[in-house]
Amino acid sequence: TMSHSWGYGANNGPDTWAHGFPVANGSRQSPIDIVPGNASYDPQLKPLNLRYDPSTCLEILNNGHSFQVSFGDDTDSSTLTGGPISGTYRLKQFHFHWGACDDRGSEHTVNGTKYPAELHLVHWNTKYASFGDAVKQPDGLAVVGVFLKIGSENPNLQKLIDAFKAIRTANKQTTFADFNPATLLPGCLDYWTYPGSLTTPPLFESVTWIVCKEPISVSSAQMAKFRTLLFSAEGECECCMADNYRPPQPLKSRSVRASFK
Repeated sequence: TMSHSWGYGANNGPDTWAHGFPVANGSRQSPIDIVPGNASYDPQLKPLNLRYDPSTCLEILNNGHSFQVSFGDDTDSSTLTGGPISGTYRLKQFHFHWGACDDRGSEHTVNGTKYPAELHLVHWNTKYASFGDAVKQPDGLAVVGVFLKIGSENPNLQKLIDAFKAIRTANKQTTFADFNPATLLPGCLDYWTYPGSLTTPPLFESVTWIVCKEPISVSSAQMAKFRTLLFSAEGECECCMADNYRPPQPLKSRSVRASFK
């Protein structure tokens, strides 16, 4: 397989992923273009209940595709309940996707509009034994997506940005303690939801997507710092990390529901 060689370049980017991962052409692939006018308001959808414990925050790493903040998930300390899901889902990690310039970078789009970045908070269903088991099940994961929009500087993103110098190259990681991901959520938690997939290989169709309507702010200068990270490992030819997003996939027979009118 090409599991070690996928990426976002001309030769290994999203257009090529189906060679190694045929599910790339499956019936519930993500991301999608969300068309608010086609989303149906569902009064049965509950409010999102996100309870995060900053003491479960472990480390920040550059995995060669994005940067990720990982959490201890051996207890129900940092969880997602409510919303479109039933049961309890535990936070495993969060990461971002972003563009080479401020006019693109998000994976989901709204009426075709691209945001400069998108945050993904990845949770797994505790009815399964582990994240590794859950990731292969149709109801295994719930990912909360939050758009970033250019505006005022976001102080809550700054602690992440300050850690970038320690993880500039692929496979670098460092401890990252006591960060509360709730500080990265918008004030209003109205959302769209639909059944989808991981947006990176292995592209498993195991994700209940929860995409927040309201973006959070980021300054253009802060966005520029994201692009100082590298896809390349230490000693390799330097390649800036940017445009690490998959474009929208066909909706096929799915429908998108809204938690708001």
